[in-house]
Amino acid sequence: MSAFFSSCSQKSNLPAGDIDNGGLFLPDRFEAVVVADSIGNARHLAVNKNGDIYVKLTNAKQDSGNVAIRVNKDGKADSIVYFGDYKAEKGYGPTSMRIYNGYIYFSTKDAVYRQKLTPSKLVPESKREIVLKYEIYTSHIAKTLAFDDEGQMYVNFGSLTDNCQEEDRTPLSPGQYPCLELAEHAGIWKFDANKINQTQKDGVRYATGLRDGIAMDWNHATNSLFVLQHGRDDMHSIWPSLYSEWESAMLPAEEFFEIKEGANGGWPYYYYDQIQNKRMVSPEYRDVDLKVKVNELVDPIIGFPGHWAPNDLFFYTGDQFPDRYKNGAFIAFHGGGRRAPYPTAGLVVCFVPYINGEFSKSFEIFADGFIGESYSDGMGRSAYKPMGIAMGPDGSLYVSDSRKGKIWRIMYKGDKENFGRDQLSKMEERKLLTHIRTPDKINDNLAVGMVNEGQKIYNTYCIACHQGDGKGGGNIYPAPTLVESDWVTGDKNRLITVLLEGLKGPIAVNGKPFDGEMPKLDFLSDADIAKVLTYIRLNFKNNAGAIHDKEVANVRDKLKDKQDKK
Repeated sequence: MSAFFSSCSQKSNLPAGDIDNGGLFLPDRFEAVVVADSIGNARHLAVNKNGDIYVKLTNAKQDSGNVAIRVNKDGKADSIVYFGDYKAEKGYGPTSMRIYNGYIYFSTKDAVYRQKLTPSKLVPESKREIVLKYEIYTSHIAKTLAFDDEGQMYVNFGSLTDNCQEEDRTPLSPGQYPCLELAEHAGIWKFDANKINQTQKDGVRYATGLRDGIAMDWNHATNSLFVLQHGRDDMHSIWPSLYSEWESAMLPAEEFFEIKEGANGGWPYYYYDQIQNKRMVSPEYRDVDLKVKVNELVDPIIGFPGHWAPNDLFFYTGDQFPDRYKNGAFIAFHGGGRRAPYPTAGLVVCFVPYINGEFSKSFEIFADGFIGESYSDGMGRSAYKPMGIAMGPDGSLYVSDSRKGKIWRIMYKGDKENFGRDQLSKMEERKLLTHIRTPDKINDNLAVGMVNEGQKIYNTYCIACHQGDGKGGGNIYPAPTLVESDWVTGDKNRLITVLLEGLKGPIAVNGKPFDGEMPKLDFLSDADIAKVLTYIRLNFKNNAGAIHDKEVANVRDKLKDKQDKK
């Protein structure tokens, strides 16, 4: 009787979920409520023992890179306060937010900081302390954190390059051997969590061969560190004779590791092929007599599909969810953009059960729906991008969104004893959706029939100025380069507008000034503009994905409406 009352009492204290679960699809008997929305590009987050939520931001409009949230009984934000005497980084920023030993720890582009939390106060009143100071690098700069039970802090130091080539991200460029980056990057370093003003030299390299282990957490059940690393990019565009576009979209795996001290994940010499379930030598090192052998590398628990972008990992220790979730792994897949011409994939929160002292070799879809309607058939941007995961004191699970800054709270209110396969069946069916399933080599290729036609249009209207190699700079009709161009790979709407309205300088292309004029090509149909833009976005060292004629039509309509209002 008392146990039944206790269970009911816990459930009655939980707020009601939103009617649509905040847009999320969840297993049966789970509910979600949107705690806050549009707070800035929310990265990782942490929840204090009193339920206060702390979020790390990038691209924040405010002058501070952190936000604190206190909620009402209805589960909605009652108070949202920005704090931290530093500005949020622009663009893709380094990120972490953890609560450890009464402090809130967070990282920026050049340091790991901490502030002592003040009891009953939403915003910490203590002075910000530097725990770890490091040099600024532009590639894989995220410094995510994990803490063990003995006062040690683990920090991810991502690689400087994609795969340690002599010329980074350059077709057919061989790999550096030995890879000198491994001395200070592409691994996990261990530090004293209670010491301030440390540098990397004060730490110990705990593990190596991890390209970018952003998703990282300490598992208190196994008393060990777990990491998911981001696999390398663009295998087809760099090694076109060795990998097809489909293989480049699928490979290499995003690897889920248990990391013991001294472990080696294999980067950059090896990658994991989840289709063949085996470790492979990287193409840059096929002709090198590698001293590190395959049997010396740690094997992944699961090789997830390529370019899903695992950005957070959390082991569930609460009592609110059914027992099957105890000590299991929740993983936030941010969704990668290196799958062209196939659809972007990931954009889900997955779960890996922990059964009889071992992790399952297969995963489940726990939370889906982040893609929204704009994603459509894989052409458009997702509405949201799941980024961070944290647990509240009552066992609720919190998920952050880096696109618009939405925070969800996921709760379970059903009978824990009768939760099983029937409640999971509809989530298993979601694995057949475009952003989760293995893409069909023909039917899911978004550029089928577009690239060849696009090249014909390019040769008719564009080649005189931009040249056959896309480098521009012709003597008669000088034009800016299309090669690895931020104008080509960036905002689709801006690129479409250039063709519809033309463009007159001065502008900056890849940081270099250019002052010229491009005539408008609005006489081309929506389909032809889509074809030629798809062609340049998938060539000239670009790998940005296709543009659909309906996207062109939308921009054309908006420009017409704007002109009509003048």
